[in-house]
Amino acid sequence: MKTILILNNAIQDYAWGSTTAIPELMGLAPTGFPQAELWMGAHPKAPSRLREAADDISLIDWIGRHPEATLGKSAAERFQNQLPFLFKVLAAAEPLSIQAHPSREAAREGFERENRQEIPLNAPHRNYKDPNHKPECICALTAFWALSGFRRVSDIIGLGRKLCPDALRAEWDTLESAPDPDGLKRFFRYLMTLTDDRRAAVIQETVANAAAQQDDNPICRWILTLHKAYPEDIGVLSPMLLNLVCLEPGHAMFLPAGRLHSYLDGVGIELMANSDNVLRGGLTPKHIDVPELLNRLDFENREVRIIRPEQKDDHEWIYATPAEEFVLSVISIRDEATAEFTAESIQILLCTDGEVVFTVPQTDQRLEIAKGMSVVVPAAVESYRISGRGLLYKASIPLAPVTGAPAA
Repeated sequence: MKTILILNNAIQDYAWGSTTAIPELMGLAPTGFPQAELWMGAHPKAPSRLREAADDISLIDWIGRHPEATLGKSAAERFQNQLPFLFKVLAAAEPLSIQAHPSREAAREGFERENRQEIPLNAPHRNYKDPNHKPECICALTAFWALSGFRRVSDIIGLGRKLCPDALRAEWDTLESAPDPDGLKRFFRYLMTLTDDRRAAVIQETVANAAAQQDDNPICRWILTLHKAYPEDIGVLSPMLLNLVCLEPGHAMFLPAGRLHSYLDGVGIELMANSDNVLRGGLTPKHIDVPELLNRLDFENREVRIIRPEQKDDHEWIYATPAEEFVLSVISIRDEATAEFTAESIQILLCTDGEVVFTVPQTDQRLEIAKGMSVVVPAAVESYRISGRGLLYKASIPLAPVTGAPAA
C-alpha cells in the first residue's frame, strides 16, 4: 500500500465537449467526437482504475479493500470509507445547462422522497441521484467563461430595460417596486413559466436588441450565442440575469449550494464533492423541475469572488474554499528541482505540463509521469518527492477547516 499508482480514467463524451482539448492534454489523437470531461476518482458512474493492479481493480474497490491505508484513518472515519471528492478536467466548447446544486439537507430530503416515490435512479425525470450535496471549484486552464449567481436587482432591471423594454415592461416595474430576493424569485418564476407565445415575444425582443449592441458588450454577444444553440429557451436571457465571468488561467471560483450557474466556454480543472445531483433551469433538452429549482435557489446577490492561489511553500499554492470534502492546489516544479510532500490523506495528482518523477523514500519507488497522466497517492505512502520540471494539480482532503476561505 506504500506505493503511488497510475490511474486510467474515463472520458465523458457529452455533446457540449471539445473535440481537441482533452486529447491534446492526454497526448492522444482526436476521435472527431466531443470529449467533455475526464473523471479522476471513485464515482460509481465512471470510477478510475489502477493501471498497475494485477486484477485491473477500480479505485472504488481498492478503497473498499484498504479504506484506512488509502484514505487515511481520519478521512475514512469522516466519510464512511468513501472518497468524498470527484476530480475532473472539464472542456466546454458549447455552453452547459443553467443549473444549481442542492444543499446537503435538501439532497438528503429529495433523495429519500424520490425513493419513496419509487422513481428509478436512472429515470430522466429524477432530480436526486444520491443524498449528497455538490459544492464545486472550477480553476481555469484557458480563458474560461461562466455565469455565476444573480446580479444585483438594480443591474438586472437596468439591463432588462435596455434589452427587453416592451415585452417585460410591467414585470420590470413590479420588480423595481420590490427589489429584494423575494421580488427576484417572483420575477424568475414568471420567466420560467411563460406561455409559448409570451416566451417567444420576450426572446425575440431581447435578441434583436442584443444584436444591435453586441460590438461593445459581451453580455449581448453571449445572449446571441445561447440563442443560436437554444432559440426557444428562456435561458438565453441568463447573461442578463446572472454575473458573467471570464476566469484567467490559474484563477478559480467556488460554487456553493443554490448558486445558479453555467459554464460557457473553456478548459478547466474542476473539483467537487462526490455527487451527481443537478437541478437544471434551462439551455438543455434534459429534465427541468421548475418548482424544485425555485425552492433550492439562492436569490441573494452574491458577488463573484475570484480565488487566486495562496502560496504554501516554494512549490505548492492552495485554492482556499470552505469545502469540507476537498482542497485544490497547484504544484510547480522548476529547473529540475526536487520538492518533498506529505500524504496524511489520499491525494490525486494530474500533470498538465512537463515531465516529473515521483519517488517514495520508504520503498525506493520511482515513477515517471508526463503531461496528461494522473496518479493516486494513498495515505499509507506518508511522504514522497517530485523532481523534474512540470505543473500538477492536486486534489486532497482537508485535514482541518480551511481558515480565510471565501464563503462564495
